[in-house]
Amino acid sequence: MRVTLWRQEVQLHAAPNAAEQRHVRRTRLFVRVEHGGIDGFGEVAPQPTSLNGDPGVDEVVDELLERVVPQLANAVERERDLPSWTRLARFAGSRPASNPAVALIEMALLERELRARHATISSLWPPIFDTPLQMGVSLLDAEPWCIADDVARVRVKTAPGALDAQGLERLARVQQPILLDFNCSAHADEDVIAQVRTLDGVSVIAAVEQPYDVGNVIDTARLAEQLDVAMSVDEGVRSMRDVAQLVRYRAATVLCVKPARVGGLSSARTILTSARTMGLAPYVGGFFESPYARAVHRHLAAATTPEPSDVAVVTLDGAPGSEVETGEGAFGVRPSSSMLAAATLVAAVA
Repeated sequence: MRVTLWRQEVQLHAAPNAAEQRHVRRTRLFVRVEHGGIDGFGEVAPQPTSLNGDPGVDEVVDELLERVVPQLANAVERERDLPSWTRLARFAGSRPASNPAVALIEMALLERELRARHATISSLWPPIFDTPLQMGVSLLDAEPWCIADDVARVRVKTAPGALDAQGLERLARVQQPILLDFNCSAHADEDVIAQVRTLDGVSVIAAVEQPYDVGNVIDTARLAEQLDVAMSVDEGVRSMRDVAQLVRYRAATVLCVKPARVGGLSSARTILTSARTMGLAPYVGGFFESPYARAVHRHLAAATTPEPSDVAVVTLDGAPGSEVETGEGAFGVRPSSSMLAAATLVAAVA
């Protein structure tokens, strides 16, 4: 077995400003797992630094190389073969960086397994839904909003405080329903209630998203009772236990499920399908991944949810050549050799 890790720094074409972070640059991690003459790629795009319970990229790299790869090597030595991708979720520990590190390897093992079987992701997850697209903009900066016609819902970054005339004017031009995303920045119910009240007649609010800190289910539930729009949780969805708590306290009906945050595709699929059986409206979120991981996430969304999801390709400024190569089998695309050649080689472990 051989594991190779690359690190790619990218400049985003659209850089929405969140309450505590502006998404201008992003680091994407790519891993290739080779065994028995067959390989597979995985990708995650962690936060630059730890924020709202999500680990920073350096933490993910350390977790991958110091814990997850050695676990994988021990399994190969013990079993004389790579474990199935379906078992990787069990590798996750309690550290914040564990889930994205496991998700990175899991995707690579899934692609390799599909290639070994000459199978496709559609045969594993038959598409059920024509999942619409969601895109993000921000009220916290002056960047122009260019909302494509095929976008079904818009996530709008916001923060506590009065909305200025320019913001209201921009929102009035948005034809799609919006998610009003506070990114854990609200301090009191009135922070949120006042904005929702201001937007009455200006925008159709599909949901208010993540007003309070991760794990603050009680305050979120109390606020949900006072709103006549749905409540959504993003950073607070990391496991089925989180979903069960949200249901128990009637804290949210919309969920953002990010595969890297919950420990990979297997865990994400379980949460998405289980949440729908509970009467919730889950959607697939993202961390500014390349077209490679976004292609995989589109298959996940099509198999699990009709809710608008963050599965559109994220555009870059000055991308070093084509980001993916198309091909038959597995996911239908792979990270391009030109992109990996321009990326930084972090480690190659045999």
